[in-house]
Amino acid sequence: MRPAIRLGVNIDHVATVRNARGGQHPDPVAAALLAVQSGADGITAHLREDRRHIRDTDLERLRAEVDAPLNMEMAATDEMIAIARTLRPHACCLVPERREELTTEGGLDVAGQSSTMAPKVHALKAAGIRVSLFIDPDPAQIAAAAATGAQVVELHTGAYAQGKAGELERLQRAATHAVSLGLEVHAGHGLTYENVEPVAAIAEIRELNIGHFLIGQAIFDGLPTVIQTMRSRINNATGH
Repeated sequence: MRPAIRLGVNIDHVATVRNARGGQHPDPVAAALLAVQSGADGITAHLREDRRHIRDTDLERLRAEVDAPLNMEMAATDEMIAIARTLRPHACCLVPERREELTTEGGLDVAGQSSTMAPKVHALKAAGIRVSLFIDPDPAQIAAAAATGAQVVELHTGAYAQGKAGELERLQRAATHAVSLGLEVHAGHGLTYENVEPVAAIAEIRELNIGHFLIGQAIFDGLPTVIQTMRSRINNATGH
């Protein structure tokens, strides 16, 4: 039997709700603690340049108070590299970032930035941080990611989640290719109860990172129920 897929819960949008009114409620760290109690294997938080949701102090508290791996999503900028090297989360996932976007719209162009990306990957690894690159399921991007020295690729599932034809097969091919190059494979973006199982069934995938759907559905069902339901859907796809 294949290993169980890890579920990383992204708590960014708890902070989005908090920041809409200012103050401290709802607390994303409290959400992270509840997520772990409810079966999450790790917590993901994206520190954006404009701090639109997660704040620096949120990351500091997550690192100090949550007894689960912290995956810091971040742009590949000198500012974020310095913050990560000080914070030393379990992992960093480098993602593209534009101020005007509502959410991450696609994968990193690692192939077009290989000369600048590799030193940043090495700087994070030197601090003892596991490095993931968020990329589209494209052979050239996977090969470029492996060449940087990153240990992990997270495949962008946005096109699949939008129902584009052939995307599940594209994800499968990408996952197989990545493993052949020595990379661990994660996936995420736009995953829901309805579409997660075919992705979870891809044998090479070791972790799914899911956020917006879980936090949104928790408004209706509560965070523990939502995480436990997502966990059962993933387990159904993997025979656990």
